[in-house]
Amino acid sequence: MKKLLIKTLFATSLLAGFTGCEEPYLETTPTDQVSAADAFKTTKNAWAALNGIHRIMFSQIYSVQAQGGQSGNMLYMDAMGEDLVFPNTTSSWLRSEYQWISHRSPSSSVVYYNYAFYYMIIGNANMIIANIDQSEGPQTDKNAIKAEALTYRAWAYFQMIQLYGERYEAGKPNAGLGVPLVLAPTTEPSARNSVAEVYAQINQDLDNAMGLFEGYTRLSKSHFDLKVAKGIKARVALTQQDYASAAKYAVEARAGFTLMSNEDYLGGFNNFDNKEWMWGSRIVSDQTNYFYSFFAYMSNNFSASVIRSTPKVIFSVLYDQIAADDIRKKLWDPTGTNVAEFPLPASTFQRFKYHQRKFRVADQSLSIGDVPYMRAAEMYLIEAEALARQGKDAEAATALLPLAVNRNPKYEKSTKTGEALIQEIMIQRRVELWGEGFRFYDLKRTNSPLNRNGGNHSATFTNGVLDVPAGDKLWQFLIHQDEINNSQGIVVQNPQ
Repeated sequence: MKKLLIKTLFATSLLAGFTGCEEPYLETTPTDQVSAADAFKTTKNAWAALNGIHRIMFSQIYSVQAQGGQSGNMLYMDAMGEDLVFPNTTSSWLRSEYQWISHRSPSSSVVYYNYAFYYMIIGNANMIIANIDQSEGPQTDKNAIKAEALTYRAWAYFQMIQLYGERYEAGKPNAGLGVPLVLAPTTEPSARNSVAEVYAQINQDLDNAMGLFEGYTRLSKSHFDLKVAKGIKARVALTQQDYASAAKYAVEARAGFTLMSNEDYLGGFNNFDNKEWMWGSRIVSDQTNYFYSFFAYMSNNFSASVIRSTPKVIFSVLYDQIAADDIRKKLWDPTGTNVAEFPLPASTFQRFKYHQRKFRVADQSLSIGDVPYMRAAEMYLIEAEALARQGKDAEAATALLPLAVNRNPKYEKSTKTGEALIQEIMIQRRVELWGEGFRFYDLKRTNSPLNRNGGNHSATFTNGVLDVPAGDKLWQFLIHQDEINNSQGIVVQNPQ
């Protein structure tokens, strides 16, 4: 299948400066080419443009091997937490992120990627939003296309603001600098908006999208629909400590999705046909990601050098808190010697204690695996956490029960209250979402410190970074220096 690249304008001076506003990046998949002027002439063409954003989600855009679309962010977010452990530093991939170095360097590819990747999505979404109303075609198609574009824009800003802005605090002005709000196709530099303003726009976009999604049935799980938009809304509300809204939207989002079986839980997390998956990217053989695939870093059986030499293992302190009868405990080998249940393709693959088998490729000759972005399990966890943080202990325990008993049939409904119940829910969340890109975000939104002590982290491998206090300036990513320069100082830097 050929890839059609349509010329488009990008959202900020960084993108214009790095790629040039004439660089074609809006990717679509028909076999014939159309001009930029025709890209939104019909809803058929607009659907193709929207499909281009879906493709960006798993494409290598900036020539850095670990940055295979959204999976790059997922890898970075867990490498910077405490629950993913490097058993050595033989491989350099993700090492500086694990050591909390790269996100504080204004010249690093990590701060560039997390800024430029999301603005690429925002820029392309803006093109759709600005043009779709004039397209020829059914109004139902226009509504659905616009709703998906609005959801992409909201989601991309949500991903970014948590990195480059200060933590959102409910009841506070949240007047600190966030990221520039660019809401129309332009390459003119814009100053950074406040954290509060960015969250207001995120919520406005999601609310508008949800209204347009009514009655829409998506083609596949790579698309957004009303339930996924509500799932993102639940994430945003949880981050803003709007716990009543978070619980409400989490329940509505997961309606119609059922939790996977224990057998499926050990299936390799590589197939978005799994009934629990709500949103993900499907990767097929003629679109293989090679060594920039998520599974080239997080699987245990694809023959990438990083997997052979420096596989990712679980924090032993977290592993020890998983109940013996919990199916999730079977995802890791605490001994490092369980060859029968944790087979590796060849003797060149190193084994370590707490080796994982959560992520596996189906075909060891290909790095292919569908990438999970949202699952129903997360919605149960959001509801339970949101209720517990409102002091509704009995309701929170009831909300947690379906997920917990699915994973462990011997689990009994929690009788804990207050902070003890919140911590039980957070342990469930850490175990359930391990490796799926949530941990840095969770630590920051809950104003928790990084604490890698007492387990299998090595101070040598972490470059001494075992603790980072809550609220420290290190929790803010720096903005790439080229953005500062290209905007002629309109965009200013975070505290260094």
